[in-house]
Amino acid sequence: MVDILLRRRFGLLGRNISYSFSKGYFTEKFKNEVFAGNSYENFDISEINYFTELIKNNPDLKGLNVTIPYKEQVIPFLDKLSRKATLIGAVNTIKFTKSGKLKGYNTDYYGFKKSLEPLLEPHHKKALILGTGGASKGVAFALDELGIPYTFVSREAKENIIDYDLINATTFDNFQIIINCTPVGTSPNIDACPSLPYEFFTEKHIAYDLIYNPAETTFLKLSKEKGAVIKNGHDMLIFQAEKAWKIWNK
Repeated sequence: MVDILLRRRFGLLGRNISYSFSKGYFTEKFKNEVFAGNSYENFDISEINYFTELIKNNPDLKGLNVTIPYKEQVIPFLDKLSRKATLIGAVNTIKFTKSGKLKGYNTDYYGFKKSLEPLLEPHHKKALILGTGGASKGVAFALDELGIPYTFVSREAKENIIDYDLINATTFDNFQIIINCTPVGTSPNIDACPSLPYEFFTEKHIAYDLIYNPAETTFLKLSKEKGAVIKNGHDMLIFQAEKAWKIWNK
């Protein structure tokens, strides 16, 4: 029996994405004979304005994932957004509809929420989100759905955002979940880590890093040394990828 999902192209939109999780994941998925004929490739563009040309030159594309730094920048190029993508303000999945329109979705929030929930205990009441980019917006939305208040941390303090210099022992007493949404610590710069007073981590903290390569970043290693429960972004990526696959096929 010929599968209805044959001969379709998908890909990842981003910049400097040779390390891509998505390409490896979907390529492996498509080795299953049920998905034979599907393909997945990286679309590495130096700036978002090349997106229009990319779409024009690849009319047979059926879906895209979106990664750094285009989760927010791609939105003006889309015809419509899902309700949750609109609320989040970031897109990591694009569906090419039957009418030829481009619709943006966010599956990051789903992947993060599903991977964090099993770790939560009653004492995990508040979260610090390190970084303010597109990925952090999905994380914030997931925390809202979980009823967990959060504060953003950036290199510069702004309204509703604190800077790293303000983080101290009291901060760690008040915030039991620390989530790294920055690229700091990604391979090959694996010795780097967010500027935190790691001595204040305890066994009552969760240290969550959206980075998956390396599997244990310096941020996670230093947190674990103080007893924190640690989690990298691998499971989040699997959950969000499978959610994207469902969106492309619905």
